[in-house]
Parts: sequence; structure tokens; C-alpha cells
Amino acid sequence: MLPNISRKKLMLADLGLFYAAAVWGATFFMVKGALADVDPIVMVGYRFTLAGAILLIYLLFKRQDIFEGIGRAMVLGLLLWFLYIPQTLGLKYTTASNSGFITGLFVAFIPLFLLTIFKKKPTRVEIIASAVSLLGLWVLTGGMADVNIGDILTLAAAMTYALHVLYSDKYMKAGMNPYILACQQFLIVGLLSLLAALVIDLPFTVKTAVSVRVIIFLALFPSLTAFIIQLLAQKIRSPLRVSLIFALEPVFAAIFAWTLGDEVFVTRRALGGLLIFTALIISGLPTTSILKNRLSKKEGVPSI
Repeated sequence: MLPNISRKKLMLADLGLFYAAAVWGATFFMVKGALADVDPIVMVGYRFTLAGAILLIYLLFKRQDIFEGIGRAMVLGLLLWFLYIPQTLGLKYTTASNSGFITGLFVAFIPLFLLTIFKKKPTRVEIIASAVSLLGLWVLTGGMADVNIGDILTLAAAMTYALHVLYSDKYMKAGMNPYILACQQFLIVGLLSLLAALVIDLPFTVKTAVSVRVIIFLALFPSLTAFIIQLLAQKIRSPLRVSLIFALEPVFAAIFAWTLGDEVFVTRRALGGLLIFTALIISGLPTTSILKNRLSKKEGVPSI
């Protein structure tokens, strides 16, 4: 978190991240039926190409430099592509519960990569919050069953997810334009997916109008709005805070499944969601150094 950021701005950033997690959670419910009518890789291609094209038109209208920071966009675009493709392929070989749990492991990879790649040591509070979030994720999804190739692919996606969050944080705090950065990585993911579909000869047809509407929804909300809001929020929020809010994605998925998907309410899954919310509360607690600074200011003693 950057210094001198108002509480109102921090709350708005968190609300935006909650929105993103909720919208991404809703996609599990919507995509489930649509995958019978369109190949998953083709769906990713259509979704991100459409989102990128809409944003490109907006940027050209605003006379923005659409090639600004293209090198950074290549990094994020490739990371996003290597997130969606292994996760999509992994679902062919593993269970939904395994996929949900393993993808959620990105919460553990965030502090690990922060320390090893970015040379930033997480605070004790952040480590505890991540551990509680992982426990909640395990309770929510039921953990893992037998390990297979799908699980390995999904684990690769989780690692890529963590890197995408961390590099998004780095680039946004360096002053990148979130709209240009989003547009560039959308087009990279979309065109790479369509190229891959062409190379391996996948069908490009979408069989029903319902699935067409699902793709449009995916382009407008989970892609266009949610990713831009994520980038804007990452200007002022730490990557660990972002990851803990994004860990609520399976919680929202379960809520939509219970309310719109006619799935049976499971107390254990609700408890898992409560633990993840608890992790968010823990992450907002002041660290020992902050408490010492506050105490020293109250007593009029300079902090050491």
C-alpha cells in the first residue's frame, strides 16, 4: 500500500476487487453450459479479442498511444494466456473441486514469489492471513483427490496467476495506463488463442445463440470491466491484499451455484467462505511496526 492514500480510496479499491471476484465467480455458473457449444480455447479467443477490440476503439477515439509500454503488455499478456490455457486444458482431466483448490494456491505463491523474485519480505500478518485463506479454500473445495496431469496443468496456471498479479502490481505502481495495458494484453491473449485454435484445427463455430450471449457477457464484464478495475486497484493496494480478495472467487461461485444453479447448500463450504473472509480481516490488521509508530506518536517519543 502506498503512503497517504485516503481510507475512501482504499475502500473503493477493495469494492472494485470484490466486484471482480464476484463476476469471475459468476462465470463458472454461466460457462458450464456454454462449453457444450464452443471449444474452450476458441471461447477464450473470442472473449478476449472482443474485449480488446472494444477497448481499442475507445483508445483510438481518445487519441491514446496504443503501443505505449508494449513490452510490459507482452509480459502480462503471455502470463494471462498461460493462466487460461493450462487451466482450461486441466479441467478436461481433473475434477472441478481439484481445479478450484489448486488454482486458489496462487495465494500461497504470492508471498513466495514476492520473497524470491521481487526480494520483498511479507509481514507476519500477511503470512498468517494467507495461511487462513488457504485453510478456508481447502474447507470450501474439499481439498484434493488423486493427483493427475490435469492437476499439474492447473498448478502451472496457479503459479502464472500469482505472477500476473505481481507484475500487474509492479507495472501499475510504475505509472502505466491501465486502459492501454488492458487493451494490449486482451488482444495478445485473444489472438494467441485463436492462432492456437487454427494451428490445432479446432472448430470455430458457436452452436447456439445462448452461448454467443455468454461470450459477449464474458467480454464485457469478467474481461473488460473486472480486469481494468483490478489494474486501477493495484495502483494503491498490495498484491497480497489483492490475492486475498481474489481468493473469494470460489466463494462467489458457490453462492451463485446455490442461488441460481439449484445446488444444495453445504455448511462446510459456507464455513470455508467464512475463513476466507476472516483472512481478509486479518490482512487489514496493523503490523507490529505500525503499532509501535502509533504508540510513539501518542507518547511523543520518536520512533526508532
